[in-house]
Amino acid sequence: MAQSWDGNHDPGSPSEESYHLERLHIEPIYDAFICPLTKQVMQDPVTLENGMTFEREAIEKWFKECRDSGRKPVCPLTHRDLKSTELNPSIALRNTIEEWNSRNEAAQIDMARRSLSMGSAEGDIMQALKFVQHLCQKSRANKHVIRNADLIPMIVDMLKTSSRRVRCKALETLLVVVEDDDDNKEIMAEGDNVRTIVKFLSNEQSKEREAAISLLYELSKSKNLCGKIGSVNGAILILVGMASSKSENLVTVEKAENTLENLEKCEINVKQMAENGRLQPLLTLLLEGSSETKLSMAAFLGELVLNNDVKVLVARTVGSSLISIMRHGNMSSREAALKSLNQISSDESSAKILIEAGILPPLVKDLFFVGANQLPMKLKEVSATILANIVNTGYDFDSVPVGSEHQTLVSEDIVHNFLHLISNTGPAIECKLLQVLFGLTSSPTTVFNVVSAIKSSAATISLVQFIEAPQKDLRVASIKLLRNLSPHMGQELACCLRGTSGQLGSLIKVISENTGITEEQAAAVGLLADLPERDRGLTRQMLDEGAFQLAISRIVSIRQGETRGNRFVTPYLEGLVKVLSRITFVLNDEPNAVSLCRERNVAALFIELLQTNGLDNVQMVSAMALENLSQESKNLTKLPEIPKPGFCVSIFPCLSKPPVITGLCKVHRGTCSLRDTFCLLEGQAVDKLVALLDHTNEKVVEASLAAVCTLLDDGVDIEQGVHELCEAEGIKPILLVLLEKRTETLRRRAVWAVERLLRTEDISYEVSGDPNVSTALVDAFQHGDYRTRQIAERALKHVDRIPNFSGVFPNTG
Repeated sequence: MAQSWDGNHDPGSPSEESYHLERLHIEPIYDAFICPLTKQVMQDPVTLENGMTFEREAIEKWFKECRDSGRKPVCPLTHRDLKSTELNPSIALRNTIEEWNSRNEAAQIDMARRSLSMGSAEGDIMQALKFVQHLCQKSRANKHVIRNADLIPMIVDMLKTSSRRVRCKALETLLVVVEDDDDNKEIMAEGDNVRTIVKFLSNEQSKEREAAISLLYELSKSKNLCGKIGSVNGAILILVGMASSKSENLVTVEKAENTLENLEKCEINVKQMAENGRLQPLLTLLLEGSSETKLSMAAFLGELVLNNDVKVLVARTVGSSLISIMRHGNMSSREAALKSLNQISSDESSAKILIEAGILPPLVKDLFFVGANQLPMKLKEVSATILANIVNTGYDFDSVPVGSEHQTLVSEDIVHNFLHLISNTGPAIECKLLQVLFGLTSSPTTVFNVVSAIKSSAATISLVQFIEAPQKDLRVASIKLLRNLSPHMGQELACCLRGTSGQLGSLIKVISENTGITEEQAAAVGLLADLPERDRGLTRQMLDEGAFQLAISRIVSIRQGETRGNRFVTPYLEGLVKVLSRITFVLNDEPNAVSLCRERNVAALFIELLQTNGLDNVQMVSAMALENLSQESKNLTKLPEIPKPGFCVSIFPCLSKPPVITGLCKVHRGTCSLRDTFCLLEGQAVDKLVALLDHTNEKVVEASLAAVCTLLDDGVDIEQGVHELCEAEGIKPILLVLLEKRTETLRRRAVWAVERLLRTEDISYEVSGDPNVSTALVDAFQHGDYRTRQIAERALKHVDRIPNFSGVFPNTG
């Protein structure tokens, strides 16, 4: 076996393999080198009194067994009693064996070098790797020998072979070579070695992954290699994935976790871990590190993109510390803390944690404070952004003190300060502060305080002027705020928009942009929709500026699918319909409004919109608009001209016959059409309105019933109106509305409608037999308001529940 490894030998156990490798010698082995007990080459030979030589450890074990069994010490070879158990070192033999070992190991190392090449047989390579492992395990000093023989780079090269067995054995061998040896680990740090090992972490074969993670864990014990490992692209991401894996075996997961813990010695690695979702090491350094480290970690945290669950973790773990830095740190520390707080405050849950940790007082102080150590404007912008994030959580800010005199965010002087900053800072901060006011006005518990403060500061005009801002974000924030304010100060806003400054035109221009449907457009149309609909001056100006024509075209475009839909399409459509409905409130004294409704067939559009199922507001507003249009029908209907009687007829009236005029509207008694007179009958809208009387939304039912009732109103043929409702099967739904008593408004309107229906004898006769209707009318008579009681009384007379005394007492007037 002088020139090659015995590749055919396959030892079955580590001890057998060790024995086999011991026998792989270039020089012949002498019997004197072999311990009779261990059958292996001795390392520390000792001689007994009878001249027999053994391995010290083996003979000491033999003597111990003799003592433990109560026997006298005997020689294990001769079995004769020994007078003494004294052991005499055999120095000469030991030196001879060491020299022999050195010569053989040198030859074996040389053979290993020749075997560790790409051209060698797999068996020779495997045997060489086993030899290197054996040599290193035999003595830690041999690791120095392996290093000096330049075997480490050659073993690393074996990682690139195509043989899976060789690659796996090479990884195992490298682990043995570098274990507890910093010098060998430093060699592994050279070149591309670490990157090559990291690549095995993604290997499909679990044995290679396990061997690679074990080796990487050992290398990570060296602080010098921690940075090298972390610098390999993707290394930390892969390790984080392995440490949290549910499919890897527990040993691999544990090794990956331990490797990451070692890599935490390097701050740059900690930052990489945070980027890849392992945030706890960074948070620990932020809490426990030096001042410089805390600053570095806080600054980096502010640059991270975090998911909402992680933001909650960060807020709970370091929120209080960041707030403390914001209060007491130097300017660079405050900047880092503010940027981190900005990042984590954007989630509602984490923002609430920050509120409870006391972020509001220092935040408000930083915004308002002027003087030494005040925040520069760019950091005030960050503070304003944090505050904007926080106020959109829906928290009860009326109960959180922020000032030295226990003021809250909605105290008058605090809101005045916000308004002052809005008027005296740059667009970026103005935008964020408008968002703050938007958040505060989005809550029903705080909106009234903000509205009161805005009115007392006469800031309405200033806020409206932002509608014309060139910066889109600023414009959107302004419009959203004004929309929140419009239900509470609509008339003030309408007065501002009616001016000549151009804000109304700017709103209409925003709505008209052909860029899909944006949040800005939805907010703009919502603002216009919420302004008082009976403000005739504003409606006329909107008419002049083409707002209604625009609303019609956009509604049609959405209905036909020509406008791209997104999350803003519903509020945008609802706003457009409500804006368009404004025109129906001025029909009586605005000829141009009537002309537009005729020209664009607005009544037909509202009838079509009644059928937008799922959009309750659209259906409700459309029904209200149809009520207004139908009310105007009796004024627009063209009554027929009766021809004057001839001379003979004037002398002999008995010769006259009433003229027969066909094609007249039965209800309005004239010539009607949907386009020109907005007649519900001509538009076949009655059955659609009746269908909505069964809607689950009371507001839709109220509006639909009001529109239906225009067919029973004064000025029309009520009997014919009842007939049309019968044809549309609308009597029973109206009676059901009365019986259900869903709202007071509905009951009032239903009592009115039922009284009109009961004027028809057939219906009053049929209803008189229904005790439920009579009971509902009695209840309205007893508990309704004055007007409702009057109408209920008339209805009860129709069904003979109350006697009609008008025929009993003579008219003495």
